[in-house]
Amino acid sequence: MIERDVILDVDVAVDALADHRPDGPMAKAAIDRVLHDKGRVWLVAASLPLLLERLREAIEVGAEEQGIGLTHAAASSRARTNLRSFLETAGVLTSHGFDAEAALETEAPTWALTLRAADAFSGDVAILSREPGFIATDVRVIAPKDFVAREYSKDGVDSKIPFVDLARQQRRILTKVEKRISTVLRHGQYIMGPEIKELEQKLAEYTGVDHAICCASGTDALLLALMAYGVGPGDAVFTSPFTFISTAEVISLLGAAPVFVDIDPWTFNMDPDCLAKAIRALRANDPEIYPLPARADDSAPTLRPKGIMPVDLFGIPSDYQRIYTIAAEERLFVIEDAAQSFGAEYHGRRAGSLGDIGCTSFFPAKPLGCYGDGGAVLTQDVGLADRMISLRIHGKGKDKYDNDRIGLNARMDTLQAALLLPKLEILPEEIMARNRVAAGYTERLSRLTGLQTPCVPEGLRSAWAQYSILTDRREDIQAALKAKGIPTAVYYPKPLHLQTAYAGLGYKQGDFPESESASRRILSLPMHPYLTAGQVEMIAKEVAAALKG
Repeated sequence: MIERDVILDVDVAVDALADHRPDGPMAKAAIDRVLHDKGRVWLVAASLPLLLERLREAIEVGAEEQGIGLTHAAASSRARTNLRSFLETAGVLTSHGFDAEAALETEAPTWALTLRAADAFSGDVAILSREPGFIATDVRVIAPKDFVAREYSKDGVDSKIPFVDLARQQRRILTKVEKRISTVLRHGQYIMGPEIKELEQKLAEYTGVDHAICCASGTDALLLALMAYGVGPGDAVFTSPFTFISTAEVISLLGAAPVFVDIDPWTFNMDPDCLAKAIRALRANDPEIYPLPARADDSAPTLRPKGIMPVDLFGIPSDYQRIYTIAAEERLFVIEDAAQSFGAEYHGRRAGSLGDIGCTSFFPAKPLGCYGDGGAVLTQDVGLADRMISLRIHGKGKDKYDNDRIGLNARMDTLQAALLLPKLEILPEEIMARNRVAAGYTERLSRLTGLQTPCVPEGLRSAWAQYSILTDRREDIQAALKAKGIPTAVYYPKPLHLQTAYAGLGYKQGDFPESESASRRILSLPMHPYLTAGQVEMIAKEVAAALKG
């Protein structure tokens, strides 16, 4: 069973507490269901005077319909008795974060109070109302009859399981998000407004770096980092073929060449042993040592090793100790692609701080995501930071009409920064919840034959952007889960070296066997901080059943 706490609006509470109300049976059925499923029923403290008045009126009307004479005082006394008895079962919520303007709305001031009480509630909560206007204002508000009619699995788990539950996260922080948006709308600084600087400061504090620079996307973050190092034609940057194309794409956009390095089959991250071989092969111009990009002809210049761009795939940081050892020996920079690992830890250090420059994405589905595109670069190096600050705004010098270099229009919108600030506040708690969900999956799935669960090396903590398993029965499991309404995803069905965009590099099937094997066998299960233990158990049971089928 899972808890299903509900807040009753005034009318539903009156229906439940007064006799002979047409909607009374349904209100009582909804309450009974909550209590049966070990949830709690709540009233809003600020609505209690109105609730008592409406309850008294309902009792008087009911008595009159039955031909019973009941004085005003007697009806008031019965209303108080009924409410006191109900409060032995129900709890009372205060409307923290109460907005005075909302309370002055003449249409329905108690709606605003109820919503704000729900915003302050710790955990998931529904609001029961039979007023269509109220139901239309918020996804949490539902009619008692619809609440009772919801479909649940035989184990009492809500049958609708989103792959990423952004709606539930938004409900939790909606008041803060709305206030942040309202502040931006009032000051009107939509480009490089004060929220940008505030977010940059908090991102730097969170990751432990000196400089955080917000930008328009995770792709722009990678591009800014490469441009800060002057990457261009003839340069080679080592990266993974088992990732989204943006990682390699930015290398190509600057005229440089991505040199692919195969992955560790357990972490899905760059294999340092393969990295060392790839660098040695490039310096010797010998693809017999390790697969290399094809040269146009024998007269084409040999590529120069310039840097390494590891990808912290699915939220697990790469092996930076070994990578940095190699980078130092070869005099190469390290740019951390932390688009999926923001919030993860590597031996006490947070992702984003693990490279010479860390790059992250705030795409909505990331561990820390905005409501559009956004990204950031992070570094300890003031010189790199200054260059990226300039590059972010068209190579700006002392002012926007005096440019020091060719740059980009890569600014983050102020509204996106405003949205990220309340999300960053709850990120530590959400990362802990993601790890609980992952532990629940691993506990149940690691016992199964024909399936490999993710491995987090000792001393590391994953951000669990995805929970990805390896299996030769991927299609069977996907089909079985889909039949049960459980979404899945495949990241990534084709490694970059086999995609049309990189056909010109001349790589072939078999060059990177671990990446190719992962692409054939990878399957990602629903992962977000709001998955319940019951949902995880249900998903794991369906995976096990599919493997046996």
